[in-house]
Amino acid sequence: MVHRVSSLGLDSARRQQQQSPDAESAKHVSAPSMSEVTCNWSNRHSDTCKMEGDLRIHGMAGTVYVLSSSNFRPNNSTITIRPYTRKWEQETMLRIREVSIRSTAPEPFSFVIPPKCTVRHDVPAVVFSTGGCGTNFFHAMTDLIVPLYITAREHNGHVQLLVADYQPEWVAKFRPILTALSIYPVIDFDADTAVRCFPSAHVGLESHRILGINPALSRNSYTMMGFRDFLRDVFSLRRPWATPVSRSSGQKPRLVFVLRRHSREVTNEVDAIAALAGLGFEVVVAGPEDVRDMAKIAGVVNSCDVMVGVHGAGLTNMVFLPHNGTIVQIIPWGNLKYPCRFDFGDPAPDMGLRYVEYEANAEETTLKYKYPRDHPVFTDPISIERSGKLWETFLEGQNVTLDIDRFREAMQQVYNSITTE
Repeated sequence: MVHRVSSLGLDSARRQQQQSPDAESAKHVSAPSMSEVTCNWSNRHSDTCKMEGDLRIHGMAGTVYVLSSSNFRPNNSTITIRPYTRKWEQETMLRIREVSIRSTAPEPFSFVIPPKCTVRHDVPAVVFSTGGCGTNFFHAMTDLIVPLYITAREHNGHVQLLVADYQPEWVAKFRPILTALSIYPVIDFDADTAVRCFPSAHVGLESHRILGINPALSRNSYTMMGFRDFLRDVFSLRRPWATPVSRSSGQKPRLVFVLRRHSREVTNEVDAIAALAGLGFEVVVAGPEDVRDMAKIAGVVNSCDVMVGVHGAGLTNMVFLPHNGTIVQIIPWGNLKYPCRFDFGDPAPDMGLRYVEYEANAEETTLKYKYPRDHPVFTDPISIERSGKLWETFLEGQNVTLDIDRFREAMQQVYNSITTE
């Protein structure tokens, strides 16, 4: 029996098992006689292939069969893609399962006998992998969720997501977003024994930049402002915009301080929080245990005007700030200004956010207790990067002890910028 999954949704999917072969035959619409495959290998972030026509996807075999391809060539009859968006990182990409795309010549010239359909879908398919860095919230957003939005949003829920290197925890964590993008349950690509036929498919995700969307490259001119509006709808967030707070009204601008543990921790966080409160902020503290609950932290961040934190994945929650909110990134010691700004500063304007950075100096790093002042850690930080020890030294190897007076002065300027008389 061949099952059909209708675009009517899950009720139809449940009814499919009750359909008779005759009913299926009566409803079957013949696939186009010619299929097309178009691949893009030039994107720095990801390889992608789009195809339409007679397509058959066998997940367990890791293969997409494209029957009667109009651009079939014997030398490109089989191509492979690792459907993840960090193709410049060889070590990461080696963890990604390859998906083969096998094209056949148009009939009657094809000698390939493809597997028969066991399930028919009348919506497109999107195939991608969660096998890279998806457990890290920054990477989950920039590598997967934003690219998935770019790729799948245009189908208004009528698209089937197939996930290679399936991670149940990742799917569970991001289920609210996945459900908003597709009305169908996500399919574990690697474990799927069905041969699924689709009218079109997209293997790999479109990706433009770190935590960003280039409207000129998007078929629907999507923007990061629009993406953040989408997230606000997904999590029913109340504040689309942050507006200046009148100091004379007695109201206080609300600030969330994202805290880290074990590395890049603010060792004098109690003093820093007191200084912020003294300036007139209503301070909310969000530790690692708080940011694990995405719906909860989304609501907290959206209720705030400002987010502050040391460089790290927790700052990715800036996507939930209201438009015109402010993100303050504390940059650790170690010549990290450029990479830190690249991750969070550069994306901020396109999100409709203000960006402020506070760069820790040599007196504010706990590395001063590990190394003498004439060590390259202080005299030549770039040499540490060249030696391949940037991560272990400056990202995993230090905490930050803020100069409270200096920090208060910087945050006074932020306070002044978001308040009125």
